Amino acid sequence: MVRKNYSSGAKWEDIVGYSRAVQVGDFLEVTGTVAANEQGVVGKGDMYQQTFFALEKIAKVISEAGFSLEDVVRTRIFVTDIKRWEDVARAHSSFFKTIKPCTTLLEVKALIEPDYLVEIEASAIRSSKK
Repeated sequence: MVRKNYSSGAKWEDIVGYSRAVQVGDFLEVTGTVAANEQGVVGKGDMYQQTFFALEKIAKVISEAGFSLEDVVRTRIFVTDIKRWEDVARAHSSFFKTIKPCTTLLEVKALIEPDYLVEIEASAIRSSKK
C-alpha cells in the first residue's frame, strides 16, 4: 500500500520528525493537534475554544486527504484540567454528535506549550462502500 504524509508546515515537524497526518490506503492517522495558528495560541485560557479550533484543524486535514468526519473511528483527547471536561465534550459533540467515534479523554500534567489546554488525535478508516 502507498503511504502519503500530510504536512502542516509547522517547524516542529522537522525538529521532531513527524507528519500532520499519515495515510496508508483507507486508513488515516491525524497527529496530536492543538489550538495554534501562525500568530500563536488560539483561545488562550478557553478550553472550549481550543478544543473547537483543534477539531476544525483535524476536519481540514481529514477532508484534504479525501476522508470525511463520518470516517473517524477514534479520537484521543489530552487535557491539562479534567475538571473542564464539559467544555471539551460540548466542542467534540459539535463535530461528532451523530457520528459517535470511540473517544478517550485523559488528563495530562502538561502539553508542549504552557498555554495549550488540549491536544487531540484522530483515526479514520474510509469505507470501501464510498
